[in-house]
Amino acid sequence: MERNRAGAWDTASEGKRKPLGIYVHFPFCVRKCLYCDFLSFPAGERTRDAYVQALLSEIGAQAPLYAGYEVETVFFGGGTPSLLEGRQMDALLEKLAECFAFRSKDRGLSDGAEVTVEANPGTVTLEKLRSYRRSGVNRLSIGLQSAREEELKALGRIHTWQDFLDSYEGARKAGFSNINVDLMSALPGQTAAAWAETLKRVVSLEPEHLSAYSLIIEEGTPFYDKYGGGKADASELPLPGEEEDRLMYAWTKDFLMDRGYERYEISNYARPQYACRHNVAYWKRRDYVGFGLGAASLRENVRWKNTDDLSKYLKLAGEEGMETPLKEEILVLTKQAQMEEFMFLGLRLAEGCSGRNFEKIFGVPLEQVYASALGKLEREGLLRRDGRKDDVQFRLTDRGIDVSNYALAEFLF
Repeated sequence: MERNRAGAWDTASEGKRKPLGIYVHFPFCVRKCLYCDFLSFPAGERTRDAYVQALLSEIGAQAPLYAGYEVETVFFGGGTPSLLEGRQMDALLEKLAECFAFRSKDRGLSDGAEVTVEANPGTVTLEKLRSYRRSGVNRLSIGLQSAREEELKALGRIHTWQDFLDSYEGARKAGFSNINVDLMSALPGQTAAAWAETLKRVVSLEPEHLSAYSLIIEEGTPFYDKYGGGKADASELPLPGEEEDRLMYAWTKDFLMDRGYERYEISNYARPQYACRHNVAYWKRRDYVGFGLGAASLRENVRWKNTDDLSKYLKLAGEEGMETPLKEEILVLTKQAQMEEFMFLGLRLAEGCSGRNFEKIFGVPLEQVYASALGKLEREGLLRRDGRKDDVQFRLTDRGIDVSNYALAEFLF
């Protein structure tokens, strides 16, 4: 065996490499939105530059742990990763290509691996988008949320509908042929008709992928305070009622499926062959490594996250090995915890959970472990089973998806 440039043992000749996803967290944003509880905050150029250097150090230090893996997806999330300058994105992707084996022949990035960057309208230029594309980024996820100006202002977004159009047009000109648009329904004051207007305007642009989520009021956000600290009767936010929220949700599915989008996950729709491979890997519990502040990882049924203390991260990012002070909340998953994740993550997907795969992984039939939960949900019309006799698939029904939190909770021991 020989070492690659990162010092990792090259095991390609010993057999097929295991698939790996890479998540890179960029926590900085222009301004925090009123509903956002993600690990994100504004920062100056000097801090962002120091952070990129720390990321490069962390990637180099951790790469030797992943000899024998082949990277299939890379996802830059945030925050607002599109604040990264072209030179910074190029340096990060160059470092990843140098340190990891990629599913690709062109510089380790462009052909086989899906490389996504989240972008906010107004933070990208045509020049920057072209630079990203040259560096190997081949999928863009644009956070629009709404096509209506009053709703964007209510959410605290930094952009307008026109900013989004300019960014979307720039992405197409830069050569992006795989674009997702993030949308949010059940906003304060929003009606079903207003939501339909947003969806129609976005679909007319023909993006390859749409993520459509309902607003969730998260603790620690300005929206949570306006919502009366979680008490609806004390709320200053005129949120749509549950019935109208359900109407929006059901109409979304019908509208998008009629226009060629498949719902492959509870809140995600794609044209054929354009499902987000990175997120599907999460739901199928494949190994992934997270780089950056607060980034989470899963490797051989061990979960952990990086520190969310920025000064600590900048100091320790170059330390070698998994058990460095950078890693926190290390959790070795029990067999029961693995079974729980298999079910409540897998059932988010339209394809559902495979009984054959469950038994192959855990050595016991799915129907035996979850007989009570399966029977209850089937009687309530929330779950169905189909497929071949030797490989039964378990899927949530449309009604089950409507109350997915309730249905998925049944699979917790």
